[in-house]
Amino acid sequence: MARTWLSIRVDLVEGHGEHLWPRPGRIFAAARSHTFEQLASSIDDAFARWDRAHLQEFTLADGTRLCVPDADWGVDEDSTEDIGRVKLSRLRPGEQLVYVFDLGDDWAHLCTVGPERIDPLETLGIVPDRPLPYWGWGDIPDQYRRRWDGDDGESQRPRDPKLADLPALRPDWGRDTRRRRG
Repeated sequence: MARTWLSIRVDLVEGHGEHLWPRPGRIFAAARSHTFEQLASSIDDAFARWDRAHLQEFTLADGTRLCVPDADWGVDEDSTEDIGRVKLSRLRPGEQLVYVFDLGDDWAHLCTVGPERIDPLETLGIVPDRPLPYWGWGDIPDQYRRRWDGDDGESQRPRDPKLADLPALRPDWGRDTRRRRG
């Protein structure tokens, strides 16, 4: 297969009222025939978004907004383009754009199109049916900034049981590993 796909770097810049540094990121392989909606879904997968019932949008460098036009949410169909119809072929090498997931918590990502096209077989080993990350770094924050199951945002961090709370399915699990081994 020829070098026809885009390489798109996505850096998570801010969200939930916090600026992130160092910024976690992922690099995606995407066909020019994929839609912005498919790219958004792949970004959300790669950044561990599990509650998808939120508005999202892309803003291109020329100010064009891509989202799901919905008058009930105050999204004017005349000032936006449909995220599900616009193809990534619209993007040019080096172009930068912003993707925002959850317009309330404002998880903002800087997306940068790579300078060269890539071959998905060479880069990924497959030709996926949607954009797919092939490189990444950094800690991905929880969508609601929860630190553990049951975190309400005000509780003290629970005591670390080390491995004693786990079933004995591995050598150190299910035992108090703080004891010295003889």
